Amino acid sequence: MKIIVRLAALVCIAGLAILCAHGAPFASAAGSSSPAAQASSPADTSKTEAAPAGEVSAARIADGQAIADHFLKREYEAVEARFDATMKSAFPLDKMKEARESLEARLGAFKGQLGTRAEKYQQYDIVYVTWEFEQMTIDFRMAFNASGEIAGLLFQPAQSATPYVPPAYVKTDAFREQDVTVGSGEWALPGTLALPVGNGPFPAVVLVHGSGPHDRDETVGPNRPFRDLAWGLASRGIAVLRYEKRTKAHSVKFTAEMVAKLTVKEETIDDALSAVSLLRETKGIDPARIYVLGHSLGAMVLPRIASADPRIAGLIVMAGPTRPLEDVILDQVNYINGLDGTVSDTEKASMDSLKVQAARAKDPALSSATPAESLPLGLPAAYWIDLRGYEPAEAAKALKQPMLVLQGGRDYQVTSTDFEGWRAALGSRPDVVLKLYPNLNHLFAEGDGMGTPAEYGREGHVAEPVITDIAGWIVKPAGR
Repeated sequence: MKIIVRLAALVCIAGLAILCAHGAPFASAAGSSSPAAQASSPADTSKTEAAPAGEVSAARIADGQAIADHFLKREYEAVEARFDATMKSAFPLDKMKEARESLEARLGAFKGQLGTRAEKYQQYDIVYVTWEFEQMTIDFRMAFNASGEIAGLLFQPAQSATPYVPPAYVKTDAFREQDVTVGSGEWALPGTLALPVGNGPFPAVVLVHGSGPHDRDETVGPNRPFRDLAWGLASRGIAVLRYEKRTKAHSVKFTAEMVAKLTVKEETIDDALSAVSLLRETKGIDPARIYVLGHSLGAMVLPRIASADPRIAGLIVMAGPTRPLEDVILDQVNYINGLDGTVSDTEKASMDSLKVQAARAKDPALSSATPAESLPLGLPAAYWIDLRGYEPAEAAKALKQPMLVLQGGRDYQVTSTDFEGWRAALGSRPDVVLKLYPNLNHLFAEGDGMGTPAEYGREGHVAEPVITDIAGWIVKPAGR
């Protein structure tokens, strides 16, 4: 059975225009947790929970090193020679060349290799080669099948070896954490509930990820914004549920046939609704005060989540796009291409190709027969058809729930243009609060100057005013 996972790259918080995957799974397995698991003190949940099934051989690690060297030296035919059939179709030589040229164009000069590591994941050998560029350190991640063929490639911000250090606003003695399971059956997801100390009942928040196969902390390099939000809010008496995203926890289940039918409903919405349902049945949670917080893509689909469950108490929009997704992608790539003040021939060609793909996504003639490779991010036609005509801010007008809309002024991925879209649609409503933080980026961390992808490779935390504003709004939403 061929397994294909296509990862949305540009709207996800990694900020890498070249982040892409085809072929085998790229999600570390997260072990299932019982809903009845005993509560414990806060712990580091960012590590892979599944035990490796055996060791990856030295020969396979050497294979990975050789492939990485070939790719770095632009020896594309040598890389392609190791692809399985799916990869040869999904990542042809022209796309490989484009990805290679994008590395230094977007990340600065190559500085050197920092190391290799490997892990066993079901029938796959996963080999990582870590490269340091001027602006970011990344992992070149390869999945080898049992025949030694490459069944998938992924470029991602390098896993940080720095342990999580909570920001000063976190009070670890004010809450405890317990393992939970979101949903049931084949799509059940491991999660973590941060529960304030005391009897409750407490208000609660469900955290909904941006695009890409995120873990429960929405980890990007050394940054864990969802952990910051969960621990910061739990320190202020608000329970928070976060969970592994379906495309991470269950990547091996996404066959080519399933991917071809993928929409934001299966990727995001269904699991968010399951998380809300779980909280309603959880001891110590006030079922009438369950809020949903969405970040980036998660914020974009909040109106769809809320319309499916009118009992949700309120919505928190963090960096939510209001424009068509394909337009947001084009702006992101254009911005990144221009950061160095010049646009190379490779960047121009890539942008021209993306414009064609975006136009195809808008084309009324788009059908399920349109190949995913010809569409933005390699996402299937079903994904784009599902989003066609969807205007998040306009959809939010029909909702009765109060809303808090937050935006970072230095965010180049979801910009002030989107924020003004929320304002135009909802600004006159007394139960909607809109707030712009001039110095914050897409992760709601502080910084100076123009935002860059390299920023995500440096440790930061969700700024304390964001935590304070969310907590204050939950205690007393506008219009209530």
